[in-house]
Amino acid sequence: MRNSRALAVSAAAVAALGFAAPAAVAWDSPSNIVALPGVIARGGQMTITVDGCRDGGTATSNAFPSTTLSPVHGANETSKGTATINSNANPGTYDITVNCSGRTLTRPAAFTVIGGVRGGIGGSSTAGATPTDVAIGGGLVTAAVVGGGLFWMRRRSEKRI
Repeated sequence: MRNSRALAVSAAAVAALGFAAPAAVAWDSPSNIVALPGVIARGGQMTITVDGCRDGGTATSNAFPSTTLSPVHGANETSKGTATINSNANPGTYDITVNCSGRTLTRPAAFTVIGGVRGGIGGSSTAGATPTDVAIGGGLVTAAVVGGGLFWMRRRSEKRI
């Protein structure tokens, strides 16, 4: 009976140590990268928040230059930074790699860059009517003139009778 109690206590101690060890190792390593907004236009600013990065660090991506992450006061083990997307970044998804206290973490497809919009012209990307637009408009005008002429000619003949 004494052996079974000793074995049970030993097993409980080993289990508690086994559950605590991964948490102690993960204490100083980045664990979660959040990029807001997740969809951003070229030239826009994005906020990067990293959990498990108590002393700050850096965030890098192909879409923006290296950005400094600063510790957030009042938040346990969290750092934050603001990145400005390059104005010549190609539309698509991008990864973010974070380096905190010599440890790195990469979040694949962390955010998406969209192409810029030409403001002031209703979002249009062409400068004028295309040949197809001219042909459709010309056909509609022709149909209206022919239809109006036929209607007028028919009304005119009704008055003579």
